[in-house]
Amino acid sequence: MDSEGNHQRDTVSSPSLTDETLAKTLTSSCSLHAPPQLPTVTLDLISEILTRLPVKHLLQLKSVSKSWNYLISDPKFAIKHLRLSNTYLVHPNRSSNNVLQSYLLDSIFTDDVTTNSSIAQLELPSNQFSCVGSFNGILLLVSEHGGFLNLRLWNPSIRKFKELPSLEKKQNVLRHELIYGFGYDVTANAYKVVVGLHVRDTNHEVKVHALGTNSWKTIPKFPFGCVPLQFLGKSVSGTINWLVARQYDNKFQDCIVSLDLGSESCKEVLLPKEVDTSTLRLRWYLGVLRDCLCLVFGHDVWIMKEHGNNDSWAKLYSVSFMRDFPSSFATIEVLHIFKDGCLLLDCIYEGERTRKLVFHNSRNGTFKFSESKIMRDVCVESLISPCS
Repeated sequence: MDSEGNHQRDTVSSPSLTDETLAKTLTSSCSLHAPPQLPTVTLDLISEILTRLPVKHLLQLKSVSKSWNYLISDPKFAIKHLRLSNTYLVHPNRSSNNVLQSYLLDSIFTDDVTTNSSIAQLELPSNQFSCVGSFNGILLLVSEHGGFLNLRLWNPSIRKFKELPSLEKKQNVLRHELIYGFGYDVTANAYKVVVGLHVRDTNHEVKVHALGTNSWKTIPKFPFGCVPLQFLGKSVSGTINWLVARQYDNKFQDCIVSLDLGSESCKEVLLPKEVDTSTLRLRWYLGVLRDCLCLVFGHDVWIMKEHGNNDSWAKLYSVSFMRDFPSSFATIEVLHIFKDGCLLLDCIYEGERTRKLVFHNSRNGTFKFSESKIMRDVCVESLISPCS
């Protein structure tokens, strides 16, 4: 969304740099037959170039040679590409006609978002699947049927999905009381999905599933008595973090519950001391910015420089556009925080009850508006496979 990112995408997609031209240029000085036969300097050069290309081009370039296929399919290459990726996709919060669509974020500010403009779609067994978040370009989808939760992981960029074992849900638990989390456990070298089936009292039930296994494990010491304020947890440094209201002496206090995916233990993280959550409950959002927890409250954006250190909260900037709340808007919700600190906002206008998506560039204070297409999740484009 920023000028540098747009310039980069324009460069790699210009007519002068076709797949055929790129292949001829990079292979003209050497023979690419097998990875061990390539000079190290050539591999490094090719890798540096390819990691900056969109996934669409990379999938096509895998057919150039066995060596390129080997390189692009390497999980280490996928991780490096993810760190450099600046292309974002958006998705509706629910499937339509048993199909979930994926769109380029730029398209919602330039063109009408239609089925023809989607870059990928996933056919689902029912029309009740909801997108409850994403991590590293992989969407977490969930549906409820017959008292069971059915979950899937889908990477729309590479069009791969994985079904997870279903979970039985307690009958007295409402949908908005469930919590979800999806992150990476560095110690176990595995992606993990967390589902809180019941977190409000001593009968709490929180499950974790490690990809590569076929079962769910119960987390025994998850803090109970929590009221979820943001049902999707945010993954930071091997932890998943939720905004909750915890009960103390018959009073509720807003805080962050942080689950360590390695030890599968929890701790409480306090909000910035300057934040008074009792006045503006609708106006806060927990996200991730530069691999740190980030909190948007009111028109202020805060970042926790050292995870778990309550004294490391620092205010980054204020969003002037949000100062008009609530005189101009019924609600303003933050949908996503980008790597450069920009925000994607979902705004409902007071009186007119119309919605607009607003992209706020924090570097120059500018805004870009679009009619809301009910896009509820944003993920970065990646090569990471949900089947790993």
